[in-house]
Amino acid sequence: MDADQRTIYLPDTMINWPWPRAINPHFDDVKVEVDAWFRNFNVLKPESQKAFDKCDFGRLVALACPNVPREHLWIACGMMDIYFLFDDNADFASEAVMKEMVDIILDALHNPHKMRPEGEYILGEIVRQFWARATQSASLSSQRRFLETFAAYLHAVVAEVIDHAQGHKRSIDDYLKLRRYTIGLKPCFLINEMGMDLPDEVFYHPVIIDLAECITDLVMIDNDIISYNKEQAAGCENHNIVSIVMSEFGLDISGAMAWAAHYHAEVQKKYMDGLTKVPSWGPSIDVLVKEYLDLNGMWVRGNHSWHYESPRYFGTKGPEIQKTRLVQLLPKANRKAGV
Repeated sequence: MDADQRTIYLPDTMINWPWPRAINPHFDDVKVEVDAWFRNFNVLKPESQKAFDKCDFGRLVALACPNVPREHLWIACGMMDIYFLFDDNADFASEAVMKEMVDIILDALHNPHKMRPEGEYILGEIVRQFWARATQSASLSSQRRFLETFAAYLHAVVAEVIDHAQGHKRSIDDYLKLRRYTIGLKPCFLINEMGMDLPDEVFYHPVIIDLAECITDLVMIDNDIISYNKEQAAGCENHNIVSIVMSEFGLDISGAMAWAAHYHAEVQKKYMDGLTKVPSWGPSIDVLVKEYLDLNGMWVRGNHSWHYESPRYFGTKGPEIQKTRLVQLLPKANRKAGV
């Protein structure tokens, strides 16, 4: 940050990341289809619909999953719509409302062929349709892991809502433990493995688990670095690594950004070193493991690219800011209900 504390420098964390930017060739067609499907539910008020369109989450998964088949991209886009709707409610709903929503979502996931109760919040039907379609092409092992990780994500978001209501700011270690779930990345690994049937001995091998944790941390840190300005303006900065580092170490914004960039670099190194330690399970499994890890690597690049290509954080100035690395500190704004 400059001397008058009004310009933020965003460190470039991806200079040495070996996975290049790419976008799924089915993006345009699938985006039209999924947007029409989601709009048909008429669930968003005009202001939230504008925020949703601005997010361009379809682009996120198209950048993060450039090589997956068309149907898998559809599932990924549908998943992003559910993320948005749940997170959008989390910004304003009470703990009780969020817990009720979690129950609805989990029931819909475990009963995708059961009609939803009359009068239930429409999210239940959205989730039901999404999962009924996903299970047609996802391997059984990937379905099981998605249900486990998505439930953990939902409960973590409720914990974040409680933190916000109580004005609670976590320590760095406690924050990272929770943020690894609220970032919502692990359920997205469904898209990477839904066409595979990776055995548990592979998926839960310590090396593979460590690599997945690294990918999660890299995506999380990039998101917190880039979203900090928007979140501090909205009064939501307590759930952001930059703000937490500032508080814990007494740093200014630029010092906290440097800390986050250093942490990111250390995790990158850990990931690249970890790739050299992946064991062999035989040729037929090894080729799937390599594909799975490559797909995970693309999530980091795709997520980073999306932050600058989507208008969510920088409007039309994303490409310029990606070059200059400079943004103006936004003034604090009053929070408004979006749903």
